[in-house]
Amino acid sequence: MTIRSFEVKVPASSANIGPGFDVLGVGLQLYLQIKVTIDSSKDTSHDPYHVKLSYEGDLAEKVPLTSDKNLITQTALYILRVNGMDSFPQGTHIHVINPVPLGRGLGSSASAIVGGIVLGNEIGEFKFSKTRLMDYCLMIERHPDNIAAAMLGGFVGSYLHDLSPEDMAAKNVPLDYILPKPDTPKEKIVSSQPPTNIGEYLQYNWCHKIKCVAIVPNFEVSTDSSRAVLPEKYDRQDIVFNLQRLAILTNALTQETPNNKLIYESMKDKIHQPYRSGLIPGLQKVLASVTPDTHPGLCGICLSGAGPTILCLATGGYDAIAETVIGIFNKAGVECSWKLLELAYDGATVEIK
Repeated sequence: MTIRSFEVKVPASSANIGPGFDVLGVGLQLYLQIKVTIDSSKDTSHDPYHVKLSYEGDLAEKVPLTSDKNLITQTALYILRVNGMDSFPQGTHIHVINPVPLGRGLGSSASAIVGGIVLGNEIGEFKFSKTRLMDYCLMIERHPDNIAAAMLGGFVGSYLHDLSPEDMAAKNVPLDYILPKPDTPKEKIVSSQPPTNIGEYLQYNWCHKIKCVAIVPNFEVSTDSSRAVLPEKYDRQDIVFNLQRLAILTNALTQETPNNKLIYESMKDKIHQPYRSGLIPGLQKVLASVTPDTHPGLCGICLSGAGPTILCLATGGYDAIAETVIGIFNKAGVECSWKLLELAYDGATVEIK
């Protein structure tokens, strides 16, 4: 009888930081936990891939508990499959504890995908580097900002490489071929390794005096819906507006003594927030009325990912900032909760029990 136990932890994340649409992300100290025990004496044949799966956390009643439908185990099965393993070992029990709100802009999908890839890497004992694991993640989630922050941790910038036509074709296969559905033709299911070096990632320094106030409205905004409202083309002046601020922000957030007003101005955006304001009642008023002048300690404010969560960077006055934002949302008929979070600098980790 063989018994193995380990735990995977993956931080939540916030992406699109200020002007860094699809570029900047931060890992946050709110962790998805995946507790794994493999006991070969236990019978898990009820599941097609030999997993007993349990879950506690946000919207638990909606989370599927079969391995071919749950995002974490589907993702783990992908990396296992393309490295010669058709299923989990007999007797695998996976218990997921997830405090990351689903569909709220705090990277719940990214943490699940990263968690699944790290889980599969540990199950198969493949010993891939985090950079190589990012290639697997990017076959599933095609935008690197949340994924990089969840995998690597800290304050991260990222971009995608220009791949060869062959690698681009391999990368852009339909998602159903990577995470197959019951009706996916067997001959279409991806069984080959992903291209290498799909993306590039850089971890910036971060001023440790700055913390993150995450105000979480009690409704979901799907990434597909939030992308659908974005224009196909932008005015040059709006692109320049964001590029100018991006160049300043990535340095301003590293300074030992933060310049609150400089950070606030450099966190403004014209690429995605104006277009998504129609999906999020109260967003425009929040962005216009919560400033370093009205709230000492505030450094900057932005939509977290696709929303609806609001991310406020601050050196103090956390309660007052949260109360004001929550009050604005309440007047728009939206209830909220809030969390004070610091950055998660290690990203995804594995602890052997």
